[in-house]
Amino acid sequence: MPHFSVAADAGIGYGCRELTQYTEFREAAALYARVFAYTESEYALNANLLTALARNGGSAIGAFADDGALIGFAYGFAGCDTDGTLFHYSQAAAVEAAQQGRGVGQALKLAQRAVALRWGQRTMRWTFDPLLSRNAHFNLSSLGAVGIAFERDYYARPDTDRLVVSWDLTATPSPRATPPSAPALGPDDWGRAVAAPDGTWIAIPVQPGRLSPAEREALRRDLERSMTGVFHRGEVLVAATRLDDQTAVYRATPGEGPA
Repeated sequence: MPHFSVAADAGIGYGCRELTQYTEFREAAALYARVFAYTESEYALNANLLTALARNGGSAIGAFADDGALIGFAYGFAGCDTDGTLFHYSQAAAVEAAQQGRGVGQALKLAQRAVALRWGQRTMRWTFDPLLSRNAHFNLSSLGAVGIAFERDYYARPDTDRLVVSWDLTATPSPRATPPSAPALGPDDWGRAVAAPDGTWIAIPVQPGRLSPAEREALRRDLERSMTGVFHRGEVLVAATRLDDQTAVYRATPGEGPA
C-alpha cells in the first residue's frame, strides 16, 4: 500500500500506512483504548484480531509522525448485507488528542479507502452518533458520504443510537459544494424534519452534552422518527452544517440508499 505523507500546518508531517508488525498492532490497540478512555476489557482490541482483519479483507491503518510515533489508527473489516451487497465496514478511527484538528482523521480514511479498493470493495460504511454535529459535517460534507439509515441502540445497549453512512469509493473524494441556505431553525426545531424546496432539514444541538438525560433521550426519539421518515421517502442525508452557536442542521435530498 502507498505511504500517504502529509505536511501539517505546524510544520511537522505525518504519514499513513498499513500496520504490519506485532508491536504496531499492540500500539494501535493501546492508542484506541487511550483515545476513547476505555478501561473495561470488553471494549479492548488485541493484536491477533487486528492481524487477522488485515489479512482477510479488512484494514488496520496507522498514522505516524515523522519521529515514528503512532498518532492515529483506523480499522475495519469486510461487510455484507443480507441481500449479498458487499462493502468495507470501518469500525473506528482514533487520533491522539494533541494531534486532532490536523487532518489526521481524513488521511486515515483516505488510506483505508485505498485498502478497501485493493480488496475489491467499492463502498465503505460506518456509523456515528447523529447528535455529534462535528462528526456529521466531516462524514457528509467533507468526505462526501451519505446517511442511509438510523439504527436504534446499535450496540445493543441504551444511548448507542447510530446513523449509518455509505461512502462511494469509486468517486473521487472531495468536499460537497456548500448547500443552499437552511431555513431559520433553532432549539424549538431540534429533531424535527422541516420540508423546503431544496431539501428536508433536520436540526440538532451543537452541544448535546448540555442537555439533561431525559432531554437527550427525547431528542433521540424525535431524530429517530424524523430520519426514519426521510429514509422511507427515498431520501439520503447529504450534508451537515452549523447554523450558529446553538444549532446545526442535516440536509436530506432524494438519492440512492444502501450500496
